[in-house]
Amino acid sequence: MGGFSEIAQQAMLQPQEALAATKSKRNNLFIGIPKETSFQENRIALTPLSVALLVNNGHRVMIESGAGLSANFSDHNYSEQGAQIVYDTKEVYQADIIIKIAPPTKEEIEMMKHGQILLSALQMATMKKEHVSALMSKKITALAFEYLRDDGNVLSVVRAMSEIVGATSILIAAEYLSNVYGGKGLMLGGVTGVPPTEIVILGAGTVGEYATRTAIGLGAEVKVFDSSLYRLRRLQNNIGSRVFTSVMQPIVLEKAIQTCDVAIGAIRADHGRSPCVVSEDTVSKMKPNSIIIDVSIDQGGCFETSEVTNHENPVFRKHDVIHYCVPNIASRVSRTATYALTNIITPILIDIGDMGGVMNLIWEKPGIRNAVYIFQGSMTNNDLANRFGFPHKDLNLLVLSNR
Repeated sequence: MGGFSEIAQQAMLQPQEALAATKSKRNNLFIGIPKETSFQENRIALTPLSVALLVNNGHRVMIESGAGLSANFSDHNYSEQGAQIVYDTKEVYQADIIIKIAPPTKEEIEMMKHGQILLSALQMATMKKEHVSALMSKKITALAFEYLRDDGNVLSVVRAMSEIVGATSILIAAEYLSNVYGGKGLMLGGVTGVPPTEIVILGAGTVGEYATRTAIGLGAEVKVFDSSLYRLRRLQNNIGSRVFTSVMQPIVLEKAIQTCDVAIGAIRADHGRSPCVVSEDTVSKMKPNSIIIDVSIDQGGCFETSEVTNHENPVFRKHDVIHYCVPNIASRVSRTATYALTNIITPILIDIGDMGGVMNLIWEKPGIRNAVYIFQGSMTNNDLANRFGFPHKDLNLLVLSNR
């Protein structure tokens, strides 16, 4: 099988001229966007202006009434740009391409038709076997936002959302430091003659980088911890200014946590649970009314005291420390997050139409191919196949055999 896979990959790398003859004519797409039903999911995949671009390219866009309200886009905003507004959810699921933010629920999968294309988040940690099985039985081709890569081989959606979450986490900290929410009554960053706020950031990835940028911009004193020297060095270079960085030395980390005003957990795990690096004993020694923002809570959290909260009840106190542990921080700024998403998704939809279908797009763009976890009902994601015991098929061979 390995040899055939290599041959398929070599075929994928053929010059574009060799593929020109196999391309289909340009397709007009029928795109459906249902209203999100997931708890406190406020984003939508397309803005009205993106809808206008798609409609001008000859595509049809159907949106369920109220789908954009949580991001402050009205039905009128969409209909003005050429979208068809419908009030029956089942009608939306008659489209050829379904785009949503959260993975489809059991009820939503039942409304889907055979052979559809689905673009949504996968959320591996919460995905259920019966949902995957139902998608496979309907011969769905499903692409996961988390695995989309751009031309620079960057996970584009993950990067965009991480930038938003990193910056927003500091703004949340600023809110809870104020008297309004029972904090210390500090202005994040301080002013001349007043010592700056101390912020500890765990993790030097994209979230950590943008949290650091925002905190420094507001005048705070920042300390960044990570287990990787490479990531710490990259953060220093990207920010362009010297900032306190350290590997995860337990004694140094514990001292920094105990003296800081804000601690932000932004450590991600490639697989499974994020590492819990701050014990309850350390949290109990933090200054009263200090703040913990655990961005990694969707993977279990970096702090032993963390518990999942939501946007309606975002905080709780433990050891007199304010804990903010909302998994979906990007939904707090849903309009900004929607703009970031639509910048990634709209060009993909335009390419599907211009290239004559999703098959040609998968063939020509490795970054899109990377996001496919079900192809016409066959499981092509190795991690998902191993987790649920589905037979795994090589996507390269499947695409090659369908051409």
